Amino acid sequence: MSESVRIVHCGKNTGIRFIFAPSMTITKKVAFYTLGCKLNFSETSTIARQFEKNGFTKTDFEKPADVYVINTCSVTDHADTKCRNIVRQALRNNPDAFIAVVGCYAQLKPEEIAEIPGVDIVLGANEKFNLPQYIENTKKEKAGIHACEIKEVKDFIPSWSAGDRSRTFLKVQDGCDYFCAFCTIPLARGFSRSENIEKTVSYAQEASATGVKEIVLTGVNIGDFGNGTNENFLKLIKELDKVEGVERFRISSIEPNLLTDEIIEFVAASNKFVPHFHIPLQSGSDKILAAMRRRYESNLYAERVAKIKQLMPDACIGADVIVGFPGETEEDFLQTYKFLNDLEVSYLHVFTYSERDNTTALRIKEVVPVEERKRRNKMLTILSEKKKRYFYEQQKGNEFTVLFEQENQDGMISGFTENYIRVKTEFDDALINQLVKVKIEELDFDGTYSVKSALALSIF
Repeated sequence: MSESVRIVHCGKNTGIRFIFAPSMTITKKVAFYTLGCKLNFSETSTIARQFEKNGFTKTDFEKPADVYVINTCSVTDHADTKCRNIVRQALRNNPDAFIAVVGCYAQLKPEEIAEIPGVDIVLGANEKFNLPQYIENTKKEKAGIHACEIKEVKDFIPSWSAGDRSRTFLKVQDGCDYFCAFCTIPLARGFSRSENIEKTVSYAQEASATGVKEIVLTGVNIGDFGNGTNENFLKLIKELDKVEGVERFRISSIEPNLLTDEIIEFVAASNKFVPHFHIPLQSGSDKILAAMRRRYESNLYAERVAKIKQLMPDACIGADVIVGFPGETEEDFLQTYKFLNDLEVSYLHVFTYSERDNTTALRIKEVVPVEERKRRNKMLTILSEKKKRYFYEQQKGNEFTVLFEQENQDGMISGFTENYIRVKTEFDDALINQLVKVKIEELDFDGTYSVKSALALSIF
């Protein structure tokens, strides 16, 4: 056997072996499709870099490729149907393509995914980062499943997204210990874990070296960073604030019980952490919060919002809400609606409850009819649109710094302010990945601010 050939044993006690020759010149193409959260996008980018290091060229999912990788989500409704449709799309692009399905849904339902026509390999939470090593060749074969028990998933695999936009999603934490009644994430990703601060800062420095101006901190439960050690999320962001080359840090989502006054105060005083918070609420009814097994009550949530607005009046605050959870009466829903209507939040992500296998919510007998769930979703979606419009209108006439992204959308280029207001202007290559000071004055019908090039005060 040539010395250039390396044997990799994959799967626990499977006896399967794959031959991988890294010294060979490979010109094959790989394409990726990512479902779900920002965390999934950061992990997809990491897997893509692994393929590129092994000789593959990354291409768009809509184009012909030799390997298609689908990174799935367990939160997505009708995950099986969506996965099937995406596989069919890949096979239309190349009927002989090798199809790999990875991610949360692959961990939860590997046998179900393996039965989808065209799928060649299914990798769970622990195995997905070894995907290039599982591919001896790209010939189609009967689907192989490699997914260990979730309790065996203990390693933290660092990830950050790159190449798609002027900001990157940096994974700082994975897994969750909370086991909320509606959620399958702990079953798909395992217990909470993270790297130490020193290594996490080094990953931020690596991302910064690619030229990105903004880093978004992401994870399953990022406020739980450093769980079981003498490190914590506050200590982490204090160290990240010192990283050179990064103009902005943004916190993607943080649980209200982990969002301390000290964290809010630090962000308010920081030059790099922006005034934008996304805080999951799920319900404004304390009865429903208890049934969901959430770790706070509505008054704590209201206190967190008030604290943010006290120190950062122009801060943008987003909230996640679930409607139609089992046992949610009309009175419970209206309590949630009023709570949110009175609260100084800027937008809502509204989710319609859907049943998930192996969750404790299935034990609750009082099921809300599907049509009623949809009605409640529509009501909160309309409320979200009103709140977002009101928040945008409050900012009219103010000066902000916009980080313009690279997409050319019908002759326009857009980006976000520090406090997450989308601003657009005429496309100009010189604006890509640039921080531009603008005064926002004209709110368009589509809910974005338009600025003329003449309004740009400076680029730095």
